[in-house]
Amino acid sequence: MKRVLSGLQPSGQLHLGNYAGAIKQFVDLQHDHEMFVFVASYHALTTIKDPAELRANIRQVVIDYLAFGLDADLPHVNIYLQQDVPAVTELTWLLSCVCPKSQMDKATTYKDKVAKGISASVGLFTYPILQAADILGVAPDIVPVGEDQRQHVEITRDLAQRFNHAYASEDDPVFKVPDVMVRADAGVLPGLDGEKMSKSYGNIIDPFLPEKKLRKTIMKIVSDSTPMEEPKDPEADTTFKIFRAIAGAEDQRTTDLAAQYRAGNFGYGHAKQALFELLLDHFGDARERREKLMQDPGYVEQVLRSGAEQANEVLSKVLEKARTAVGL
Repeated sequence: MKRVLSGLQPSGQLHLGNYAGAIKQFVDLQHDHEMFVFVASYHALTTIKDPAELRANIRQVVIDYLAFGLDADLPHVNIYLQQDVPAVTELTWLLSCVCPKSQMDKATTYKDKVAKGISASVGLFTYPILQAADILGVAPDIVPVGEDQRQHVEITRDLAQRFNHAYASEDDPVFKVPDVMVRADAGVLPGLDGEKMSKSYGNIIDPFLPEKKLRKTIMKIVSDSTPMEEPKDPEADTTFKIFRAIAGAEDQRTTDLAAQYRAGNFGYGHAKQALFELLLDHFGDARERREKLMQDPGYVEQVLRSGAEQANEVLSKVLEKARTAVGL
């Protein structure tokens, strides 16, 4: 059984973009892979400065992981908080000592975040090294990422190779160099305004909203002014793109909806209603699970303790090997 590592920052309520871009694949992979899925709480410190907000966000992400379908009752599925596995911070330092500054200078995510007004802290600048420690410490075989995170995993692979070259033999490397699995079918899910769905843009769709609020939110999706009776191009419409990402490109419902667009006498309001009904159907079980999880903090804590135990066990072995290799 191959091992998979991934995680998300606790930026608040997870949304359709998180689900389509990452969580759906976690749920699919968990049936035949060993999963280590964490909440990137240390990473969140680069942007969240309110302790109460951070604590609330961390808890909500864990609940949403479970509600969306990650099954922590499976013995090979481990969900944990980054701060509960402190070995990652020591590994970060060891890796930073083999990382050229020029490599961090080239990190596009840092430039993008600074351009959006996020403070240019050292933590934000060295973010990819902490991410490399998260990954290499668990020694995964596969790291699934969206296209926007490909560069960070390539940096991780490079740092593993640099460290191994400096301190280990080819026959007994300290770090396993993981494979990158780019989610080709995920793409970038558009939000209400047609731009990338992101909480920071205020354009998200939360599938756990009460029904009336969910429908009202969906009806805000921006569309063009093509009259109802005229044919429309589904590929150019945000509502259709979201529908296809959730239902699947090969799903008959997606095919039928595209045909309705092209036939005419079909308004964008009809498409939005179809999306609303799809979300209620697709996330029906998830919405019920979430309600129960919100009332059961003891179970959530149990999941996190178990996940941290497994992660610490794996990371302690990798860290000890790395410490010995450098002479500590």
